[in-house]
Amino acid sequence: MYQKVDVLFHQQKAYQRSNKLLEARQRIDHLKKLKDVIQRHEPEIFNALSTDLRKSEFEAAVTEIYFVYSEIDFAIKHLSNWVKPRRARPTVASLFAKNRIIYEPKGSCLIIAPWNYPFQLTMSPLVSALAAGNTAIIKPSEYSPHTAAVIAAILDEAFDTSVVYCALGGQEVSETLLKLPFDHIFFTGSTQVGKIVMRAAAEHLSTITLELGGKSPALIHSSADLEKTAEKVAWGKLINAGQTCIAPDYVLIHHSQEEKFIQHFKTAATRLIYGENGTIDPNSYAKIINGKHMARLNLLIEDAIQNGAEIAWQGQNNLEDSISPTILRNVKPESRILEEEIFGPLLPIVTYSDIEEAIDFIRSKPKPLALYIFSSNTRAIDNIIKSTSAGGTCVNDVILHVSNPNLPFGGVNHSGMGGSHGYFGFKAFSHERSVMYQSRVPMSKLIYPPYSNKGWVLKFLKRWM
Repeated sequence: MYQKVDVLFHQQKAYQRSNKLLEARQRIDHLKKLKDVIQRHEPEIFNALSTDLRKSEFEAAVTEIYFVYSEIDFAIKHLSNWVKPRRARPTVASLFAKNRIIYEPKGSCLIIAPWNYPFQLTMSPLVSALAAGNTAIIKPSEYSPHTAAVIAAILDEAFDTSVVYCALGGQEVSETLLKLPFDHIFFTGSTQVGKIVMRAAAEHLSTITLELGGKSPALIHSSADLEKTAEKVAWGKLINAGQTCIAPDYVLIHHSQEEKFIQHFKTAATRLIYGENGTIDPNSYAKIINGKHMARLNLLIEDAIQNGAEIAWQGQNNLEDSISPTILRNVKPESRILEEEIFGPLLPIVTYSDIEEAIDFIRSKPKPLALYIFSSNTRAIDNIIKSTSAGGTCVNDVILHVSNPNLPFGGVNHSGMGGSHGYFGFKAFSHERSVMYQSRVPMSKLIYPPYSNKGWVLKFLKRWM
């Protein structure tokens, strides 16, 4: 395996040196070809996502395939403007020079994708990499093998391996790829594995984008509309069965409103995923990816109960590969469910007495990938935003900020580093290169030796610099 990917890696390096990807027209052609091939393979993509995660055709279209189409169309529309050199204001030292910032491809890129949105989170960073003029080796997750196989077929049809190659396999393939000196690595996954990827990148001083996870809280202010809030939190928690990096991980709510919220959540969850006969509609509720993750989620519930928590509500479950939506209350801070990313349909509730207590709770934990604020009080919203830090924030809704390509998506510290989507994805895969074109009358001559009789120069610089 190492020998094969090493050869492909150097083939891509050689292709980069040929400068064939520098023109915007060539990049746009690649993006159009990618979209065309994806469209031809839509039935296979739907089948693969259904097999791997039991995603319905509607959910797969909205959260996976159409999301990628949107990224491609947005890049094609704006790429000619993105690649234009940017003017930079001169200083005294470069007063008559022409100063520019040019965006050049970083070069050979590695994209390691997760299993939870296996199509979107593989193809979306690839769109950015191609828009920026890079070559790429793609490593889809082995936990979603059917989708990975379709992705490999699409990329094999759309591109020569000197431009894009899809490497299938498990952990050993990732370890092999991480030994190569890529110019940029884009990783989406857990914080634990993100640290491993970052250490590998450090060996070659590769630049890196990390889209990780963490615990994204939903902070419900006392002024919030509880019925609407509960419905939005329920949708965000149950889409893809909670296996979403920016799903609301836990709820912070005033103790006087806890019971009302639980009842509204129960009503909303029942309406969203249960049929008329009271059983889960498999067309509206994805499965847990595998037995290992199912066992992990059950252990989180057991640990919370052993530490004094109680189940406030648990829906019926008629599916062997799913876990019922579950609300836990009286959860102790030291419980695993409040320490680890849940990545499932379990919702712990933490109550507070005043909003500052809730803010302190959020600040006591690593900075989240997303923070959701529900309130009708503008001053309270502004105070929460100013008092906390998060990769992104959504006010009076959940998850939807990720759908806007005009907003950067990414984490901060434990939840990730770097941005993606739209122009921000293009920048992540580009090097901003400074270029100064000196004039025929360079100001730099003023600071050449000899330094006697240069007092007037110092006075001039002191005044204007």
